Amino acid sequence: MRTLETFPHAVQETQHLWIPMTDGTRLAARLWRPFSSDADPVPGVLELIPYRQRDLTAQRDSIHHPYLAGHGYACLRVDLRGSGNSEGVLTDEYLDQELTDAEEILAWLAAQPWCSGRTGMMGISWGGFNALQVAARRPPSLGAVISCSSTDDRYTDDVHYMGGCLLTDNLSWASTMFAYNACPPDPAIVGEAWRGMWRDRLEGSGLWLETWLRHQRRDDYWKHGSVNEDYSAIEVPVMAVSGWADGYSNSVFRLLENLSAPVRGLIGPWSHKYPHLGEPGPAIGFLQEAVRWWDHWLKGDRRNGAMDGPALTIWMQDSAPPATTYEQRPGRWVGEPTWPSENVVPTRFPLGFYSLHAPGEEVRHSDPRSVRSPLSVGQFAGKWCSYNAPPDMPYDQREEDGGSLVFTSRPLTETLELLGAAEVELDLSVDQPCAQLIVRLSDIGPDGEATRISYGVLNLTHHRGSDAPEDLVPGQRHVARLPLNGMAQSFPPGHQLRLSVSTSYWPVVWPPPQPVRMTIHPLSSALVLPVRQRPDEEIIPEFEEAEGAAPLRATQLAMGAQDWQVSRNMVDLSGRLEVVKDLGTVRFEDIDLEVRRRARETYSFIARDVHSMRGETLWEVGFARGDWSAHATTRTVLTSTATDFHVYAELDAWEGTERVHSQTWSTSIPRDHV
Repeated sequence: MRTLETFPHAVQETQHLWIPMTDGTRLAARLWRPFSSDADPVPGVLELIPYRQRDLTAQRDSIHHPYLAGHGYACLRVDLRGSGNSEGVLTDEYLDQELTDAEEILAWLAAQPWCSGRTGMMGISWGGFNALQVAARRPPSLGAVISCSSTDDRYTDDVHYMGGCLLTDNLSWASTMFAYNACPPDPAIVGEAWRGMWRDRLEGSGLWLETWLRHQRRDDYWKHGSVNEDYSAIEVPVMAVSGWADGYSNSVFRLLENLSAPVRGLIGPWSHKYPHLGEPGPAIGFLQEAVRWWDHWLKGDRRNGAMDGPALTIWMQDSAPPATTYEQRPGRWVGEPTWPSENVVPTRFPLGFYSLHAPGEEVRHSDPRSVRSPLSVGQFAGKWCSYNAPPDMPYDQREEDGGSLVFTSRPLTETLELLGAAEVELDLSVDQPCAQLIVRLSDIGPDGEATRISYGVLNLTHHRGSDAPEDLVPGQRHVARLPLNGMAQSFPPGHQLRLSVSTSYWPVVWPPPQPVRMTIHPLSSALVLPVRQRPDEEIIPEFEEAEGAAPLRATQLAMGAQDWQVSRNMVDLSGRLEVVKDLGTVRFEDIDLEVRRRARETYSFIARDVHSMRGETLWEVGFARGDWSAHATTRTVLTSTATDFHVYAELDAWEGTERVHSQTWSTSIPRDHV
C-alpha cells in the first residue's frame, strides 16, 4: 500500500470527544475533518464498532479515516455503548439500543457546524452489519452506505449457524467478544470512573454464547437486524463488498438481486479485510473508490463515474494449488452489467458411478452409494471465515475425500468458468432423525491435488425451512437441494471437477447427535453449476494502486506467534486441532499504552464418539501504562450429549497483581434439531 502524507485538504484530528445520548450515556469518539470545514462544511462519515478506537483498531483507523477526511469528509469513529471508552454495558450484537444510538449519532453529526448535514455509514464486519441495519431505519441525514464483509441474514449467513448447522465459529466469536467485553476503559480518558465502568462490564456483559445457543432455529431473535426481512426498507445507495476467502460473500449477490436502491457489488480474493489491506492479494485502491462513492452520493458529483461500469465486479480466480495461505491469488478482474447476469447459465451435471457427467451425457447405471464419514473429515477445512489469511484457508482436499463419497468429472477439454452459487440436488435417505449434508466442490489438477472452490452444509431437519425444523424419517427418500457458497472460478483444460459428500465436517460445524449413514441415489441426483459464458466484449474493471494515510506509530515490544496444528493420537484414536493467535505486546507511542492479546482455540474428538466433541478457547488481554496495568483472562468450553449442549466458562480480571473479579458459568441447553 502506498502511504500518503498530504491530501487535497489539510486534516485536523480530535483524539477524543464525547457524544451525549438522550438517556445521559456518553459515547467516546475520534474525529478527523478538514481544517477548512469550519468555513466550508463537509459531509460526515460514521464507523460505529465495539473494537476500541483508542487502541485495538487505532492503526487501521489511522489509514483510512484521515485519508477520507483529506478528501473532504468529517470521519467519526465511535465506540459502541459499553465498549472502549464509551459508557454503558454491551450485552449482545445489534441490539435495538445500538441502532437507536447510531441514529442519534448521525443526527448529532449532521447538526455540527462543520458538517453539511449529509452523512454516510461505513464499516467492515460489525460496522458493515449495522450500516445496513441503520439504513433500513431511514435516518433523515443518511445518504449512502459502504458495507464490507456483512450479511443481510443473521441466521442463514453469519458466524453462528450455516444451513441450520451450528458453526464452531459461533464459539470462537463468542469467546472473542467475551474477552473484549472484559477490557477496561482507559483511565487517561475516563479518569477515576474507569474502575466502576470496568466492574459494570465484568459483571453485566454476560455470556453471549449461551444466548446464541438458545436460538438454534431462525426465530425472531435472528430476524431482528436481518435486512432481508424487508429489502424495500433500504432506500439509500449501497456499496456491498466482500472477498472469496471471507465468510460473507453470498450477501453481495443477494443485495444486488433484491435491493431497489442503487447498489454496486465488489468481491475480490480477500479474507475478512478492507480491500486496500486485502490478503490474499491483489489489494486495490479501495479508498479511492470510497471517495468517488461518497462524492457521488453525499456531494452530488453525478459525473465522477462512481455508478459507471458493472453492477458486480469480481475477481475471477484461476486454478491454484491448495494452500493454507496465499500471498497473491492468480486471476483477473471481470464485471457483470447486472446481477443476476444473462452471461451465467445454470447447467446440470448428472451424477454417476463415482463420476460427474457432462451436461446431456446419458447415465446408464449407478447403484446407490452410502457414506458414514469419520469425525476427522473437516480438519483440513480451514476456518468458516478466513479472518487474517494465514494459515486458515482449506488445504488439499484429498485429506478429506477418504471419508467422503466423491464424484469426479473427466478432464476438461476446454476452459470452464463458473460465477455464482452452484446447487446440489441429491436423492438421499439417512438412518437417523437428525443428519447433516456437507458438499464440497474442488478443482483437481493434473497431479491430483484438490483445491476446494466452494462448499455448503445443510442440517437436513431444516430442508423445509429453518424456522420450523422437523425430524427426518429414517430410510425415507427425498430430494435435498443445497446451494453452495458463491464463487468465481476458471478451470483450465486438463483439470477435473470433484463433488465430495460427507455426513460430518468437524470442526467447521458441530456434528449431529448420532452418527449418520447417508445413502445417495446418483441416477436422480445432479450438480447444477453456474456456467459463465464469456461475452464478446467483456467488461474489464481497473483499479488504482492501494493508498492510505500513514499508519499510527506502534512498537512491537514482544513478538507474537501464529500456529495451526492438526494431530492424531493412534493410542486412544483422538484427533485435535489447535489454533494459536498471539499478537504479542504492542506499545502505542502516541498514548504510551502497552497492549497484549493472545488466543488459543482447541477442537478435539475421540475415535467415532460424536459425544466426545469438545471446543475450548483461552483468551488473555492486557493493558499497561507506567505503574498502571489491568488484564483479564477468559476460558470457554463447549461439549454436548445426544440431548444437550454444555457450556462452561471462566472470567478473571486483575488490576496490577490483585484479582478484582472472578466468575464462572455452567449451563446446559437442550439441542433443538441440531
